[in-house]
Amino acid sequence: MHRLASVGFAVLFILGMCCSGGAFAQATRTWVSGVGDDANPCSRTAPCKTFAGAISKTAAGGVIDALDPGGFGAVTITKAITIESDGALASVLVSGTNGIIINAGVNDAVVIRNIKITGLGTGLDGIRFLAGGSLLVEGTSIEGFANTGINFIPSNAATLTVRGTTLRGNGKVGGNFGGINVQPGAAGSARGSLDDVHFVRNTGFGLVAGSSAANPPGSDSGPVSLAVRNSVASTNAGNGFAVIGGSATAQLMLDNVLSADNESAGVIAIGGNALIRMSGSTLHGNTQGIQATVGGQVVSFGDNRNRGNISDGAPTSTIARQ
Repeated sequence: MHRLASVGFAVLFILGMCCSGGAFAQATRTWVSGVGDDANPCSRTAPCKTFAGAISKTAAGGVIDALDPGGFGAVTITKAITIESDGALASVLVSGTNGIIINAGVNDAVVIRNIKITGLGTGLDGIRFLAGGSLLVEGTSIEGFANTGINFIPSNAATLTVRGTTLRGNGKVGGNFGGINVQPGAAGSARGSLDDVHFVRNTGFGLVAGSSAANPPGSDSGPVSLAVRNSVASTNAGNGFAVIGGSATAQLMLDNVLSADNESAGVIAIGGNALIRMSGSTLHGNTQGIQATVGGQVVSFGDNRNRGNISDGAPTSTIARQ
């Protein structure tokens, strides 16, 4: 009997260890809910309350999904992850801090999909990307941040893709902030594409790529190459689309974009390493339609419409479509 009891105890101990290990295992898909609890395992039947609570229970490369409407709080991402909502109004609502910080590995892919990120006028950056392999922002609304909606400032080579997204009411009046800033560090680089992106009523710029707007041309920044299609920059207090050349090249391709009623330039290239190419685009109602300064270049494919600005300006050169 004593021997049987000992064997039984050993079996129970092993089972207990197995169960304990399973309890702390990370899942490939986790869930958050407005009525969840971060003490839960973040399963569909026992969801967590916040993105921050769910991310520690989600495996690298996994997905955090919102079950129902709710505000799920700020989160710092240090691994490959997808945070998304499939129909529910999932939001990140912050005051005095950043909404989402990404400081991941150089090969990590991060996806933010169908999320509303709101800064209440005092939030810093909506999404602040410090390091990682790539960032995809899709179907997202980012508004009310004092600094920048998406501040993409990687210290490594990284890719940015933004689709079907609106950036509204971001930036400080008179400051060097706004919708999207793409400014890699000196050892980094940035490339990517924007499609169906709307920069509306930001109290700074719409999109700026290259050296920081706060620094003069020639400042230290890694190379930038972005393509923008089917997008709108309107009623911003600064420039609509800007590229600023630093010690490395900064290039922007604009295809079928509208830049209208911005209080500064519709498009502007600043600095000898700054280049904008434009095709099938419209500039109207801006203080200046096209502006190129300090050696910057704006190259037209000859099929753009630049009229009705206070000062239209002109491209630095025109080339044939190929």
